[in-house]
Amino acid sequence: MTILTMPRKETVAIPSDALVSVEPGLLKSAMRTVSGQVSVITAGQGKDRTGATVTSATALSVDPPTIIVNINRTSSSYPVIRSYGHFGLNILGGHDEAIANRFAGVGGLKGEARYEGAEWTVGPSGASLLTSALAAIDCEVEEIIDRHSHGIIIGRVVSVIFGHGDPLVYQNGRYGQFAPLLG
Repeated sequence: MTILTMPRKETVAIPSDALVSVEPGLLKSAMRTVSGQVSVITAGQGKDRTGATVTSATALSVDPPTIIVNINRTSSSYPVIRSYGHFGLNILGGHDEAIANRFAGVGGLKGEARYEGAEWTVGPSGASLLTSALAAIDCEVEEIIDRHSHGIIIGRVVSVIFGHGDPLVYQNGRYGQFAPLLG
């Protein structure tokens, strides 16, 4: 058996006048440098259908299959997700940029109008799933944690549909596509 001993870290005192409060715009600017997958969250049925473009969604656990999505509590989608207890996470491909824009509110579209011009199916939970998505993950809400400006939504995965293509990514206010390195 090999035992590794790590050196003790020194404690450094930071003078209180060196601490700087971070303004929300700084964090937002820093996070915009991160390239992220673009997804559309869908919720509701009929005239209540709505959705939003998000870059803050990821797997929480594979056993049991659960995902986590963060959505602003002022979003029109937030109360619908809470009320219906379901949502679809539609992971977009490069061919879905127009859908990303519609669900981001470009052109002023709201609610059910955002679904026009795309093909949808309904998952077992009742959420709308985009047939052209790279993956469409149907979820039932397991828990919602209200924290500051956002709701942290934990969804239990009830079904997954796979598509094909390259992912749509977002960085610094622009959409792009993934390109593998040649090395």
